[in-house]
This record gives sequence, C-alpha cells and structure tokens, in this order.
Amino acid sequence: MSACVTHKRMYASRELAEEALIAARIRFNYPHGEGPIAVYQCEDCGQYHLTSKGVMNERLAKFIQEGKLKLHKEAGFWSDKLKKR
Repeated sequence: MSACVTHKRMYASRELAEEALIAARIRFNYPHGEGPIAVYQCEDCGQYHLTSKGVMNERLAKFIQEGKLKLHKEAGFWSDKLKKR
C-alpha cells in the first residue's frame, strides 16, 4: 500500500474508517470539540481518512447517543486497571 500525500492513515472502505473513528474515540480522551469526528474519501489517494472537520459521522453520533461510547470507555478503563494487577 502506498502512502497518501496527506500523510494520514488510509482505510480501504468507509466502513473500516468508521470503525477506526469509533475506536479512536474510545481509546483516546479527546478534549471537548477536538479529535476526529468524521470520515471522508480522499481526492488524492481514493482511500478514506479521519477528520476533525465537518459534521459528525452518523454512526459515531448514534454510538454516543446510545451511551455505547461511555460504556466502552469504562470497560477499557477497568480492563487496563485489571491488567496492572
């Protein structure tokens, strides 16, 4: 796989990019109003990238609205805590 001129991570499909978007929101504690919120197809490489600009991705918005983001973050917290024992 070649690199994109944007130097952003490339995803072969919208679905894979959306999964990476949700995973990033679970894994990292972005300050309010920061971090990736959407995906787009790049005009340069044709692959998909994450972006912090634009309208929030519908799948991410639903994940947040249903409380799943909070549950996954909490599960990750406890998983990490128990690994340290």
